[in-house]
Amino acid sequence: MSGVLTRDLPVPSSALAIGAHPDDVEFGCGATLAKWAAAGSIVHHLVCTDGSKGTWDSHADPTALAARRAHEQRAAARALGAGGQVVLLGEVDGELEATMALRAELCRWIRVLRPEVVLAHDPWRRYRLHPDHRAAGFLACDAVVAARDPHFFADQGVAHHRPDTLLLWEADEADHAEDVSGFVDRKLAALEAHESQFESTMKATDVVELERFRRRVRDRLADHGRRIGTGAAELFKRIGDL
Repeated sequence: MSGVLTRDLPVPSSALAIGAHPDDVEFGCGATLAKWAAAGSIVHHLVCTDGSKGTWDSHADPTALAARRAHEQRAAARALGAGGQVVLLGEVDGELEATMALRAELCRWIRVLRPEVVLAHDPWRRYRLHPDHRAAGFLACDAVVAARDPHFFADQGVAHHRPDTLLLWEADEADHAEDVSGFVDRKLAALEAHESQFESTMKATDVVELERFRRRVRDRLADHGRRIGTGAAELFKRIGDL
């Protein structure tokens, strides 16, 4: 990672976090969203897929799992204090592609919600394995470009909108930090709302393992915080020339 160059954006009036699956937003920027929500920002979620493959149980019902994960995502947003919309596009988990149709859909939501800040997966992260994460990152970036210019998808009938800043999480070359001291517990509460992911993503099937998961999250944020002299931080690639 390169050195952190900037830190702590002014609290945006609104923010939109775009994730591939339920729980991706909470992992990527949950504490930052909680901090902004507590300061009065309207925080929106947009989740691209239904999360229907997010289990190691080969006998699980994908339809039931998708419904459960939608409920968990709404609960996670509440745990962050987010008061905005939770948009669930419902694309099939594992099959997300950066199509023109989906670019248009994300563009429309950016224009409707009019966020000052958009947050998303960094699609350029080296060796990023999950195709949904790559696709969601590219969709978010491409939709920001489309949303800002009036001649992209002009038939939508929604005024164009240019966000001020794009923040990409899990970046190889992070250059922006948000001090999230005091909001780690909110992030953990939101992550733990995704109970269906305890076995697979969090590896927390009992009390001991859950506490280990919490410690991993705390340690990672504390490590980031040391880079800027605070107790905890989330790191991003910041793109401000939109």
